[in-house]
Amino acid sequence: MPFHEKDGLRYYSFDVFSNGIAQAVFTRRGGISPAPWHSLNLGGSVGDDPAHVAANRIRTFDALGRDRASIHDVWLVHGTDIVYADAPRPLENHPERADILLTDNPEVTLYMRFADCVPLLFHDPRKNVIGLSHAGWMGTVKGVAKTTVDAMQARYGCNPVDIVAGIGPSIGVDHYEIGEDVASQFRVKYGKDAEHVIQTRNGSTYLDLWTANLIQLQSAGVEQVQVSGVCTACHLDDWFSHRAEKGKTGRFGVLMALV
Repeated sequence: MPFHEKDGLRYYSFDVFSNGIAQAVFTRRGGISPAPWHSLNLGGSVGDDPAHVAANRIRTFDALGRDRASIHDVWLVHGTDIVYADAPRPLENHPERADILLTDNPEVTLYMRFADCVPLLFHDPRKNVIGLSHAGWMGTVKGVAKTTVDAMQARYGCNPVDIVAGIGPSIGVDHYEIGEDVASQFRVKYGKDAEHVIQTRNGSTYLDLWTANLIQLQSAGVEQVQVSGVCTACHLDDWFSHRAEKGKTGRFGVLMALV
């Protein structure tokens, strides 16, 4: 089963990854934050008490048996910039601005926060490298999935055929209505494949971020991809959804580490 529970926390894990990594996409359950961030809010920029956010973060690290000081996170900016997390981020330093985190250091825990955008998880078991990327519509149309694979090749010598990837819980196509300005960018980006990414129904246009990122990964040579197929907007009991909750919500966290 992809869902697990520990110490009151409920989280999703991919079956496709080997036992050589710790990985979890935490739901909103099991934290201490009040409404509208109830309860495992891990976002520090949404109005929640910072003490609640810090306590929630500690719970996620403890649930997976990771050292709390091993965190390396980033300030997400909907782009394709990369941080190579060679060591944990000193907590007194402000996180760098980026949407891709990579490491080959088991002493580092990669950490990101989401609320509809797509978590992309990567593992090369041969080179012992992991990656975590943030793919909203802007990051996706800029090619964040392919950029991550290219960076794993360039920095660590990874072969895309060896890379295993997971496309995590995020907003599904049925809930992701977009305007023509966004749709046109995806038509240009995906060409003949745009028909698989853009759907039109009853005069409205919808974006399939899962398929868009899957196409990028396969085009980059990644053959082993698991799509969670879990829509954040459909399951507000489990997930924060920026769109479904009209911006008044928290952020769920994704944790990944070599073990």
